[in-house]
Amino acid sequence: MTRTEIINRALAAVADSRLKRERDSERRKQIFGRIDLTAPLPKLSRGVQLNLDLEGGRKRSELTRTKSH
Repeated sequence: MTRTEIINRALAAVADSRLKRERDSERRKQIFGRIDLTAPLPKLSRGVQLNLDLEGGRKRSELTRTKSH
């Protein structure tokens, strides 16, 4: 293999690598660009107190209806 052939193969490998990287970059822009379009969540000024539901997610009125059926 001559020096010119080696250089040509190396340049072809570099060009192929660049093309793959550009395709991947474009694909990432399309995928993650859609995600970035959503508005960021608002910052909470202080902690939030959540209700602790001990009834397993059902309201008391739903519990009485299911027992009567």
